[in-house]
Amino acid sequence: MAGSTADHVVSGDQEGERTAFAAQLRAAIATSGLSLDRIQARLRARGVVVSVTALSYWQSGKRQPERQSSLSAVRTLEEILDVPAGSLLGLLPPPRPRGGAGKRQAGGEPMSFPIEVLQPLLDKVGAPNALERQHPLKLVGLHDLCEIAEDGGQRSVTARAVFQAGSDGQDRWLLVYTQDDPAAGPPELHAVRNCRIGRAEVDEAHGLVVAELVFDQPINRGETHLIEYTLTNSGPPYPECRNTHYREFRRPVREYLLEVRFAPGTAPDRCWQYAHHGSGGTLTRRRLKLDGGDGVHAVALDFGPGVFGIDWD
Repeated sequence: MAGSTADHVVSGDQEGERTAFAAQLRAAIATSGLSLDRIQARLRARGVVVSVTALSYWQSGKRQPERQSSLSAVRTLEEILDVPAGSLLGLLPPPRPRGGAGKRQAGGEPMSFPIEVLQPLLDKVGAPNALERQHPLKLVGLHDLCEIAEDGGQRSVTARAVFQAGSDGQDRWLLVYTQDDPAAGPPELHAVRNCRIGRAEVDEAHGLVVAELVFDQPINRGETHLIEYTLTNSGPPYPECRNTHYREFRRPVREYLLEVRFAPGTAPDRCWQYAHHGSGGTLTRRRLKLDGGDGVHAVALDFGPGVFGIDWD
């Protein structure tokens, strides 16, 4: 499961704000005579990091500044472009609340998928009782690598999972994945190692994907099997991830490693790991340190049920 980006894709009911902000920004840039590269350089000189791609999306109306760091960048833009303070910021709507139906707020209360949305997909892939029955495959270890593009959207998620069979003849795992930006369309699912894609169904309106990952060969009780798959989004612009990536575990997992890797030069100032233990359980958060490769990671041991993830400013 995933979250989404810094600056949101604008919905139909925000068309007026989008047009007004984009038009005013385009006019201010044209009047200044500055190229986007020059504007980016002047922003960076003042300690503000915004990609040229993001500036281009803002002036075209494809995206709007929403997160706090982006709004701060707009304040600095007003100074650089020599326009009255608030003349650009005042055209932006209030930031949307993060999360939504069937999802959760970043670092907040976990929410299951709406059963009325998920159940029809489970029926179509031949797993109508998947939510009730105890699966004979145990998830022993999982490693997610979430790659964030220059515009703050989610480029891809690559997962490496190890399963152990509780009974003979186990040959498939059911993947349930939500896209926090349904308007961007579902990601492409690719089987990378030791598996193939079986039956798969998509609810585009809710950004929900349900798919079988069929093992290259069945495994028997006590045996383990490693698979690798990737979910790739098209872009730019890449789908929103609301500055977070997380997994919701319905059963305990021995080890979960989550990596988030940012495009070069776009790493945020602050990142946190968060864990929500069980339904209505406690929320814990811890500050993380970025590594030298524009990435950050967090590890959960003997975790679940619950939600574990990383979010950032």
